Amino acid sequence: MRRIAEPMGTGLTRLWEVDEVLFEARTPFQEVLIGQTAQGVTLFCDNERQSTEASQLVYHEALMVPSMLLASQLDRVLIIGSSEGVVCEMAVEAGAAHVDHVDIDTEAVRACASFLPYGYTTSALERAERGEGPIHVHYEDGFKFLANSGLYDLIVIDLPDENTDPEAQHNRLYGTEFLRECASHLTDGGVLSCQAGCPTLWRNETLLASWRRFSEVFGTVLYYGSDEHEWAFLSGRRDQVEVSVADRLPVLPYRPSTLDALALRGGTVPPRSLRMVHP
Repeated sequence: MRRIAEPMGTGLTRLWEVDEVLFEARTPFQEVLIGQTAQGVTLFCDNERQSTEASQLVYHEALMVPSMLLASQLDRVLIIGSSEGVVCEMAVEAGAAHVDHVDIDTEAVRACASFLPYGYTTSALERAERGEGPIHVHYEDGFKFLANSGLYDLIVIDLPDENTDPEAQHNRLYGTEFLRECASHLTDGGVLSCQAGCPTLWRNETLLASWRRFSEVFGTVLYYGSDEHEWAFLSGRRDQVEVSVADRLPVLPYRPSTLDALALRGGTVPPRSLRMVHP
């Protein structure tokens, strides 16, 4: 049995027991491990849990559903990160005709397709790599890809957690500069969605920083805190609108199974810690 110590905050770790290692490699960008845990097949990157068989749908629906409901339309979608491919397939099910999936780590994406029981299958990924169908996979740096792209109705940033490591290349994709670049590539009524950390008091620094950045860049900022886990997500539109995403749920072609209208009503109330720092 392997044990993985996942950092949770200053002086705190979460210990994962891995009964069987299915895949392990050091890619040019990160340490990737896929193995069997008490939560089913689980993906770790640099010793941080990214998704598990038991809870991945809770995470991915919390990331995607509020933002898809906030967007005025959902024809063209850009996904940055998200090695598993779950959200790309979710966007297609919600009506997107074209999804660009950009991930810098070819080896990690292909390992996920081979060993995870959710997201891309190997055959589905191969089709997406060839651009056959609505999903087009690009193995590129997200910052560079976006600079040469057109407009999207929804842009989703789904990366490992922001951290204080100066060598972590993904941190720049959380910064204000990149948020502004994303905003410039949104259609009218388009939305940017991002996982934004955790609202828990002793580990909410990332969420507070994300809230400030989104509030600087976007006229409308939508918070969603999952009622099934410690995850928080932010979505932004350039314009100022009053939208009840819970009321729009019945017209969304994608039918979520881990959240409903009541969850959306409760989960979109920002915690007091965020409301106190709003400009």
